[in-house]
Amino acid sequence: MSRKKIIAVIAGGDSSEDVISYKSGAQVWGCLDRDLYEPYLVVLRGASWRVNPADADAKGAVLPVDLNDFSFTDHTGRHVKFDYALIQIHGTPGENGILQGYFELMRIPYSTCTAEVSALTFNKSLCKLALRGRPGIHLAREILLRRGEPVPDAGSIIKELGLPFFIKPNASGSSFGVTKIKTADASAVTHAIEAAFRESDAVMLEQFVDGREVSCGMMVAGGKEWILPVTELISAKEFFDYEAKYEGACRKVTPAELPEDMVRKLNVATATAYRTLGCRGVVRVDFIIDKATGDPYFIEVNTTPGMSAASIVPQQWQAAGLTMGEAFGMIINETSK
Repeated sequence: MSRKKIIAVIAGGDSSEDVISYKSGAQVWGCLDRDLYEPYLVVLRGASWRVNPADADAKGAVLPVDLNDFSFTDHTGRHVKFDYALIQIHGTPGENGILQGYFELMRIPYSTCTAEVSALTFNKSLCKLALRGRPGIHLAREILLRRGEPVPDAGSIIKELGLPFFIKPNASGSSFGVTKIKTADASAVTHAIEAAFRESDAVMLEQFVDGREVSCGMMVAGGKEWILPVTELISAKEFFDYEAKYEGACRKVTPAELPEDMVRKLNVATATAYRTLGCRGVVRVDFIIDKATGDPYFIEVNTTPGMSAASIVPQQWQAAGLTMGEAFGMIINETSK
């Protein structure tokens, strides 16, 4: 019998999304097949990387990770070297390419998009630029602000984007720092921009598209493309904010109750984004279906989508007849090549 693959399920990170990452990491660690894998939960925060052993004999010990060879020494004195990194960090450094760069230098296989693709997709403005003009991809108008640059006055912004519009961090997730601006209140715009800059060095002001919010997961594994059932997000809030995503203020309908031709449009747009951007592993692509035109407008691609009990992709896997353990087994096999 072959040796079990030693898996590091990496959670935590250095952004406001760390609390979601811990939940995702614990869920993924628990789903992996113990007949095939020896998984450990690795918690990362800044320069601190530590293993949180689950076995009772460890008595809650926290074991440091040696980054020279991506290993640790367990409580029995055994030197354990990881074979594979299953990244569950949302935000920096797990979703923006920094962590991927380390594993590429170390020649250690990992579960997500490459460092280059992760950096591109995490930057909302650059990601939209890469998709501009692709068939089936519709994009809202935007204004990009970089830290230190002059901020246009509220009137100029409204002339370009209309009302309402969104102010959001250009490189962040889980709706931290996102504000919906509904009036020409200059002070509200200023405060919203300041809140977004607390999460990112650049801020995107984006046209509001009125319509139904949907999400479609996709992965390449087992020699085929899996385009997962579409989920509709019916939020009790004004938009799909943190409370809607993680605190129950949203109903997630999977598969979404949509006409077949709309599902086909969303599937095509998802696959186009996945292939154009060069994604791998499982990603989730979010859209707004414009109420006026019926066109699906691209919002963003999530290259380390949430895997907590409240997350969307696990629901989509279930609707597709896959368990989380089976799906991650296929992803591990695909990205270990």
